[in-house]
Amino acid sequence: MKLSIGGFSFNNMRVEGKMDIFSYIDTVHARYQLHAIDFWNAFFADSSRPLWKVADDDQLRRIRDALKEREMTLVNIAVDSAHLWDADPEVREALHQNALSYLRAAEILEAKSVRLDAVLHGDGQLSDEALEYIVARYREYADRAADGGYWVGPENHTGLALFPESLVRISEAVDHPHYGILLHLGRWQATGVPFGHRKATAEDAALLAKEGDRQVSRWVRHTHVDHRLVEADNAVERVSSLIQAGYDGYWAIEYNADNDQLNAVGDALNKLRHHVAACRNESSSSSEHISD
Repeated sequence: MKLSIGGFSFNNMRVEGKMDIFSYIDTVHARYQLHAIDFWNAFFADSSRPLWKVADDDQLRRIRDALKEREMTLVNIAVDSAHLWDADPEVREALHQNALSYLRAAEILEAKSVRLDAVLHGDGQLSDEALEYIVARYREYADRAADGGYWVGPENHTGLALFPESLVRISEAVDHPHYGILLHLGRWQATGVPFGHRKATAEDAALLAKEGDRQVSRWVRHTHVDHRLVEADNAVERVSSLIQAGYDGYWAIEYNADNDQLNAVGDALNKLRHHVAACRNESSSSSEHISD
């Protein structure tokens, strides 16, 4: 089963000085017995500056060696402070240079993918200027990723990327085999007022979340799954929908619990494991029924 743990899951421990990149690697491998891991760049960057500076090459090689010693695959690096679009041209260029430094780091670390956000803030409006720039940069990065054997793309994480329509427009325009989406299941904002004058219900929100996942499913190459999803009544249905759409990548827990993070993440991972297994068993049973 393809399971992983996102680095943000231990952000509180990182901030408290209880976990660094090496203890994070060891925890995922030894405590949870996984051979795949997600990185968040805060674990190996100088986050004291507005644009987080990546660690030097010696440190990156030590990190790579720690992964190799445990025979672990770095399936994704989620990079903050290197998003593509900003209205200020000088800021855009600084962000671009920072993104290039993280792509180089990914190549040293032998990562399988890199998440670079499309934008940091915004109201969901994707201007023609922003679209043209974002698409051109993702194509440029995807060309480089093709040479390095990985893929690059956005997450429904911030700004306009929280609207599925925006990610669909970007993805259709990029149209590159080394581009993909890191889908945080259900993390969407709705456009317009879809429910008339009535207040949206929890059921409405669940339908919108599922529909957002469906709209971008053809480009999804990695996932983050939070605590709300694994605890949801329709969790198996949500996971199954993505599998039925053809997804065969990793399922990564991203859950920064308020306290007792080691046990909280372990519980969430076990529930996710159960949900994915249930979907696989259901799919196998359906196939056997059809063949009979």
